[in-house]
Amino acid sequence: MSATPNRLIVLDRDGVINEDSYDYIRSPDEWIPLPGSLAAIAALGRLGYRVYVATNQSGIARGLYTHDTLNEIHDKMLAAVREAGGDLEGIFYCPHGPEDDCDCRKPQPGLLHRIEQASGLSLAGCPYVGDKLADLEVARAVDARPILVRTGYGEQTLAALSSTADIEVFADLAAYVESLVESPAG
Repeated sequence: MSATPNRLIVLDRDGVINEDSYDYIRSPDEWIPLPGSLAAIAALGRLGYRVYVATNQSGIARGLYTHDTLNEIHDKMLAAVREAGGDLEGIFYCPHGPEDDCDCRKPQPGLLHRIEQASGLSLAGCPYVGDKLADLEVARAVDARPILVRTGYGEQTLAALSSTADIEVFADLAAYVESLVESPAG
């Protein structure tokens, strides 16, 4: 049994799909997929999920890289995902800094509302996989299911939480997707 074709899942980028860096991912050469993440995205497609990425990219506001460079990074990511047999329905990003008071910087829900508009579907009840507190908060803001992975900043996030009652925790994206393969109703 597989998920319905209209099933959505949203992934954070840095720390979930690829290695993260305190100095930001500033070029395509610095974008390095985490072990198992590309195969996991391909498996999500086989399970009937439409996969979207939502990512804060304040390095643009900070002058560390341009929109064009970010597009090159995303082109590399998309090519790697496709080479692994997967696809991404869309990549949505916030280019603003924390002080810009925009509605798209996670934990604000603007990016996820844009995904809902693009897909024509609600994210209520859909999994949102992230490694930071902002990811968990944005998932809650749209009634999505918060999934925390221990990669990236996940261990730090887990240590800072007072409760994990409403989240599911997995070693990494591959482990989460494996749980869906074992129990595809999730």
